[in-house]
Amino acid sequence: MTEGISTPSSAASASVGGSPSRSLQRNPSKHRLGRIPVANVQPIVEHGAYPVKAVEDEEFKVTANVFREGHDSVNASIVLTDPQGVETRFPMRQIEPMGLDIWEGWARVGGQGDWTYRVEGWSDPWHTWLHHAEAKLPVGMDVPLLCLEGAALFRRSADCAREEGDQTTATVLENFANVLLPDRPVEELLELIHARSLRRSMDAYSPRDLVSPTAEVPVRVERRRAEFSSWYEFFPRSQGAHQDENGHWVSGTLAQSHERLEAAAAMGFDIVYLPPIHPIGRAFRKGKNNSLTPSEADPGSPWAIGSEAGGHDAIHPDLGTIEDFDAFVAKAKSLGLEVALDFALQASPDHPWVKEHPEWFTTRLDGTIAYAENPPKKYQDIYPINFDNDPEGIYRECEQILDYWISHGVTVFRVDNPHTKPLDFWDWLLDRMHEKHPEVIFLAEAFTRPEMMKGLGKVGFQLSYCYFTWRTTKEELESYVTELAQEWSPCYRPSFWVNTPDINPFHLQSGNHSMFAIRAILAATLAPSWGVYSGFELFEHVPLAPGREEYLDSEKYEYRPRDFHGGPNLNVLLGRLNEIRRENRALQQLRRVTFHPTSHPQLLAFSKVDGDSHVLTVVSLDADQAVTGEVYVDLQTLGLPPQTILQVEDQLGGGTYTWGATNFVNLYPGRNAHIFTVTPA
Repeated sequence: MTEGISTPSSAASASVGGSPSRSLQRNPSKHRLGRIPVANVQPIVEHGAYPVKAVEDEEFKVTANVFREGHDSVNASIVLTDPQGVETRFPMRQIEPMGLDIWEGWARVGGQGDWTYRVEGWSDPWHTWLHHAEAKLPVGMDVPLLCLEGAALFRRSADCAREEGDQTTATVLENFANVLLPDRPVEELLELIHARSLRRSMDAYSPRDLVSPTAEVPVRVERRRAEFSSWYEFFPRSQGAHQDENGHWVSGTLAQSHERLEAAAAMGFDIVYLPPIHPIGRAFRKGKNNSLTPSEADPGSPWAIGSEAGGHDAIHPDLGTIEDFDAFVAKAKSLGLEVALDFALQASPDHPWVKEHPEWFTTRLDGTIAYAENPPKKYQDIYPINFDNDPEGIYRECEQILDYWISHGVTVFRVDNPHTKPLDFWDWLLDRMHEKHPEVIFLAEAFTRPEMMKGLGKVGFQLSYCYFTWRTTKEELESYVTELAQEWSPCYRPSFWVNTPDINPFHLQSGNHSMFAIRAILAATLAPSWGVYSGFELFEHVPLAPGREEYLDSEKYEYRPRDFHGGPNLNVLLGRLNEIRRENRALQQLRRVTFHPTSHPQLLAFSKVDGDSHVLTVVSLDADQAVTGEVYVDLQTLGLPPQTILQVEDQLGGGTYTWGATNFVNLYPGRNAHIFTVTPA
């Protein structure tokens, strides 16, 4: 930018003939409000200690309070600075209630890297003069002085246009200055100052006086998949698993899992997530349905990592070799998929760490090593790590593990229970990963207290599991998504999962096919990141016991081969949802989401906007019966005038309709939702 900036001190210096005297100078280490005060700038994370989250080409909203003494007009801009130091300015506008001096604007970042933004408040001579002119001209007050001041302002603005190389607008402004004459009829003067060409020219090049910048706020721009992603989870050991002639189970392998990669790609997923693929310990191994009495054939939980075959940098011998893993990653990449590996910082009693580094664990007073507990649940097959014992050794070991798998093509990690490890550990480790591997994405599996979930986002996790799985009513969904999109978005990106190996949600346990479809539609359209654990598409739903959100015959403890092509299934719906998401940029972000009122408590309607991409989704939350009602579209949130007629095309069920502000819908099991692309008719 070439536009000059008047600093706060320059205004003070004018009265003392140069630089301010020593008595007027301020402590440069403190950032002041400025000559035109700007306060309460948002978004900002921990006072700027951590960057605001964004991805390539994403818009984010900035708000601030901008005000001044007296009655002259103020204005504000967002100034975005890219990693090369190039600045781009975005306008802000004052919003209701006007008496609270709230200004907002949207800034769009570009490519990856560390950016900053600031807000600049400034005195607005154009709108100050215009306000006076509109008040005084109709009553003939101070007309000669108004015209003199207006002409001088237009010429200043023409100079600004010339400095920017816009000679055409400079000429337009000079012409307006020349015809703003006090002897012209008042009606002509009013018509002149209301001319659209003058308004456009002055909005572009009016001088910005007493510019008062805020401190720079850091913004980290990451690749788009750090926000927009579709995850599919499966256990490689179940792919091709079978019983031999003696009835003994034979594990599936990574080589046999290529078919599942092809299936995931065919359904439009772009990340395939594997639970831990490392050797599994035998000590305290869990049996079928988490029993404490396993048979010799039970494979154990993959999260009980480590045996004589190795630890976190080894592959379970039943699954194959590191060469098989490399081939698996190569196959995934050929299909446009990325491989997400589980990063579970814990150990079985048989892990090499237990002998080599016993100080990395907690030893109880009776001499035993503490195993994992979440009372009343006990995980005797897992030893948690004590991060306060030899942090230097533990931190470096974790860094080396990640480096190893990244060297084998892993670009995404799903991190198991990160909320049970210290935040300062993650702060250090994720900072190291950003320095060395900024392309790598980390998903936090953290169903815990809100401050810890946000804290994990602040220190660098790009994505996180969240509470979507338990938000089922219209009120819960509207409130939760609005909170995520507004309050949480600077530091936290949610991933909406319809199920996981640990979570068989109560609302799916009836096996009602429509409810499975409803939850998939909600997850895929409400959040830019969503995930599915295999078996969901086959309507698996039987709980371990009444009142338990766990699967009977859980794949965590046994082999679970499936006929994924058998019917009925949701393969086609999942594929179509991912296709719609790829085709509509509005669905690839969360910050611009608006919920629209409906006349039925089981009817949820919301829109998303990004540039010229507009999507309006209407979902029935009732899986058992038809829901009819009206949807009241807030056209203003779509950037449209109140009486606009819309053409909406249903991307899910087909059909094109004409909509306005009030619209009738009829949804029923088998046709659970409309996903409309919206254009003015």
